[in-house]
This record gives sequence, structure tokens and C-alpha cells, in this order.
Amino acid sequence: MAIDYQTKIPNNVDLSTDRGLQRALEHWQPAFLDWWKELGPTNYQGHEIYLRTATSVDAKGWATFGHVKMPDYRWGIFLADRQQDRTIGFGDHQGKPAWQQVPGEYRAALRRLIVTQGDTEPASVEQQRLLALTAPSLYDMRNLFQVNVEEGRHLWAMVYLLHAYFGRDGREEAEEMLFRHSGDPDHPRILGTFNEPIDDWLSFYMFTYFTDRDGKYQLKSLAESGFDPLARTCSFMLTEEAHHMFVGETGITRIVKRTLDEMTKLGTDDPETLRKAGVIDLPLLQRYINFWYSSALDLFGSEISSNAATYFANGLKGRPDEGTYEDHDCIATFEQVESPEGLLDVATRNAMNLITRNAYVRDCAIGLTRWNRLIAKAGFAFELKLPNERFNRNVGLWAGQAVDIDGQPVSRDVVLAALPSDGDRIYVKSLMIGVTEPGKCANWTSAPDRGINNHSFDFEYVRAA
Repeated sequence: MAIDYQTKIPNNVDLSTDRGLQRALEHWQPAFLDWWKELGPTNYQGHEIYLRTATSVDAKGWATFGHVKMPDYRWGIFLADRQQDRTIGFGDHQGKPAWQQVPGEYRAALRRLIVTQGDTEPASVEQQRLLALTAPSLYDMRNLFQVNVEEGRHLWAMVYLLHAYFGRDGREEAEEMLFRHSGDPDHPRILGTFNEPIDDWLSFYMFTYFTDRDGKYQLKSLAESGFDPLARTCSFMLTEEAHHMFVGETGITRIVKRTLDEMTKLGTDDPETLRKAGVIDLPLLQRYINFWYSSALDLFGSEISSNAATYFANGLKGRPDEGTYEDHDCIATFEQVESPEGLLDVATRNAMNLITRNAYVRDCAIGLTRWNRLIAKAGFAFELKLPNERFNRNVGLWAGQAVDIDGQPVSRDVVLAALPSDGDRIYVKSLMIGVTEPGKCANWTSAPDRGINNHSFDFEYVRAA
């Protein structure tokens, strides 16, 4: 389906046929632009950035590239094409036609799901607003801005659903999304991870690898929803989310390669020696993994959840790739769940958060396998690892439990020693010196293997107007 770029709000939902909805969204649009200018990327709003923009939602049209100033980026409302005769694929309503309108009895639950997902989108933009000042290259700066504008569009996607299907309540929720701010002590973002500061590029790569990957699995679950407009919205958002995870994985890969080059050159893996050379030692990298991975696990919620069971039973939120499972009712089945008291047999519906999280954990491990191959190939014995899922948890059955990265009970000091120290953070921030010459990058990272859209690394990804 082609996207109409001739209207004030680009869309592929025939917005012009609903004048009331169009006026409501046009009323919200200036507030969004004010928010973007105030809390979006700093200092580079007047520069032309090499960004991709969707012109249709099919494989050929969703990524059209060109230089554009970020305030002129054509945010809009893009839903995947409607699947005719789609039915609900799980829960108590399995086999019934997917809903095109919000079922009255599920109105509050659906609004809660949409608001929680929507709140994460502007939060990450706010968290990252100062990063451009210390970008390790123009290529990285461009990738940051691509992530930012797409998070802005994902906010538009959720706001459209709130305006179109939830009346006054939805409009008020949409306004609240611009009222809450990441890290604001009085009006913080809903989920804790999205109030964490991201003031260095190592944290940014970790965020896009681990936290955006959580977003992938939340979107995959919502893409199964029996509420068809939500499913179609999330299906298209997933197309854009892939790039965010690419930024994280390749960013960490480039750090690993640069560090290995220096380790080989100096003939040592000693962290202090490597820090004197201005690179990121592998134990420090491990501590950042420990922090951001454990923080992302909290985003899945508790391992045993009556809310998750209700969402599944009511057809509102399924499992990622629900079609790959044989049992879509999950009425008489159980999952084993680890708790501080031992293994528990939990009804499958109540373990939906854990099932989704397990898929996420397997996905996260893929990147570490690749990084460890690089380390082994370079001749070093160090191995990066995902910490045990009990480690450093603030949500769920293991919240507040002092265990090490192998999952064994320890003192609180041992837990803290496995997380980035103040000295670690100070050192990483000391490396954050912006590089704005095309084809050059900071000392602590390496150039990417390839550029964006078949361009070279020294392409002018960011240029002054």
C-alpha cells in the first residue's frame, strides 16, 4: 500500500476520510514537533542527514534514502497491509475474526498495552539526545539519528491508535506521552530502563543491542494481537526495529575488533595497559553487558503473571511467532519456573512473560557467539557471556536477590563488582570525543565493514545545510 506524502500527516490509513480524526492528529502534531525540537537530538537539527523514509510498506518501498533535515522528516502513520479474513490465532477467541474495533470489555487492557509500548519510543530519543556531540564518526551519528527519527515515528504509530480507537481517553494518553520525560523525577517514563541515562556510546550500543531487542519481542507479541490495527501497526514497526539492533550489534563488534587489534599489537590483555592505549578492555565490556542485559530482562515483567495470562486468554497479546507453536490454547499445560524456593510448576498462560523472555535470551546469545569467535581467532582466552537470568534483577521472582553472574548466592559487594563502576564510567566518558571528519573514527572503535545503502564509510552522511 502506497503512503500518501501529499498530506500534512503522511499515512496509508486513508486519514483524509475521517475529518475528526485528522483534525485531532493535526492538533497533536505541533506539540510533537515542539517536543522534538526541545528534547530530540541537540545541535544538529539544521543539518542534512542521510536518512531512510518509508514510501510504502512493501519490501521495495519501506526504505528510500536521501538527505533531509530532521525537523522536516515525514513522520506518519504506516500500517502493514490488512490480511483479509484474518482470525485470532490464540486464546479463548481462537479462530474468530480479528477485531477491527476495540472490544468494549478489553478497552482498558488494550489501552494499557498501547500506552506502555508507546511511552518507550520518545523515552529513548530523550535518553540519547546529547550523544551526537560525541559521535565516534559521521556514520555513527547518522545511525543514531536514524534510530531517533524512527522511534519518533513509532510514537506516531501508537498515538494514531489512541486517537482513532480510544476517544477522549486516548487523546489524553497521547498528550501524556509528551508530558512524561526520561529521568524526570516528577514525571518519569513508565518503565525503569527508559529512565537510565545514556551518555556514552558504549551504553548506546548496549541499549540498541539489548533493549531494542526486547522491543522486538514485545512488538512480535503485539503483532499477534486479535486487535487487527495494533497487529498491523507492530508488524511494520518490526521492519524498522531491525536496523536499531543492527546498530547495536555492529557497534559492539567494532569495539571488540579495535580492542583485539590493540591487544595483539601490545601482546597483552591487561586492562590498565589497554586503557592507557585508549581502548575498551574486555572485562569492562563484560560489566556493561551485565548491566544492560539484566536491565532488559526486567522489561519482560514477572516470570509468573496473571496480567500476561489474561492478555493471552483474551487474544490481546500472543507469543512471538505464535504460528510456530502447536498448542494455541495453553489451558492444561504447565511450565517449570525457577524461583528462590525451587522449581515451580506454573500454568503456561501465567508463564507467558517467561516464554517470551526465553526466546529473547536465545536471540541475545547469537551476538556473543560471534564476538567470542573474534576473540578466539585473535588467540585470546577471554569469553564474553550473558549473566544468569537471576543476576541483578529488580522485577520478578529474583528481584533483590544477591547472586553472581553464574546465578549463585553471593554478597551484595560481589554483585556490584560485576557491574560498571564509577571508574569504568568515567573512563568510558573520557573516550567520548566527537569525530566529524568523513571517513575517520574515534580511536576506541574501528570502521564498519560497509556503509549505509552501498555507500562507503567516508560518504557524507551528515552535512551542514
